[in-house]
Amino acid sequence: MNTFDFYEFEHPTISFFGRSFAEYTRFFDLNPAALRGRKVLDVAAGPASFTAEAVRHGIDALAVDPLYGCTSGALEAHVQLDYRRIVAQLRAKPQLFQTAAGEAVGRSVFASLDEAEQDRRTAAAGFLADYENGFLYGRYVGGVLPRLPCPDRAFDMVLCAHLLFIHARHFDLVWHVDACRELARVASGEVRIHPVCGPDGQSYPGLDSLRGQLQEHGIMSEVVSVNYEFFVGSSSMLVLRPAAEQRL
Repeated sequence: MNTFDFYEFEHPTISFFGRSFAEYTRFFDLNPAALRGRKVLDVAAGPASFTAEAVRHGIDALAVDPLYGCTSGALEAHVQLDYRRIVAQLRAKPQLFQTAAGEAVGRSVFASLDEAEQDRRTAAAGFLADYENGFLYGRYVGGVLPRLPCPDRAFDMVLCAHLLFIHARHFDLVWHVDACRELARVASGEVRIHPVCGPDGQSYPGLDSLRGQLQEHGIMSEVVSVNYEFFVGSSSMLVLRPAAEQRL
């Protein structure tokens, strides 16, 4: 029996939880210099600081989330509530997380759970500081999969972290297919989805069926290893590439 069969990270709801630009570059295997001047969409972004930091790196970044459009005060309240709950789970189930002190292959990004918590709280603070102006300038747009408020092929790269697969109990295979097709619709280049595991750290059981159905719709896919593994099993991403005729 797998060591982690008795454990999984609980997601009774979709949490408003975010991560930093630096962490994104690891789990999405991004090259910030290559993205300078390119259009990048972060879907289900939550209070991640990726968009705010990406703009400072010269990237034309935009974020979509169902809660964007709420006041900054309401979003801060969501941060306080959801971070308290997620951090409590993180500390209650340390066996699901890798830190540098106990991990030998160099994939971990944090030396301790304390460092991970602080990094995520700093990311949320960066998002909140940017949100009001960013919302006015159109950097933060309200929207929810599988119907995004974006034109076809509008972005050079589309990112989606910690929504698909992690929340398989909430979303069935049909929803996952529709969500992936929508992500591919708004991308002129690659779609990158992380991680490819469920809350137990195991690979998403519907992955083969999902990839087969996407191929029928002209969307090629590949599971790609990344130099990252904080949550156990999170060392890969799913890359979607619409077929050439779909890009025209």
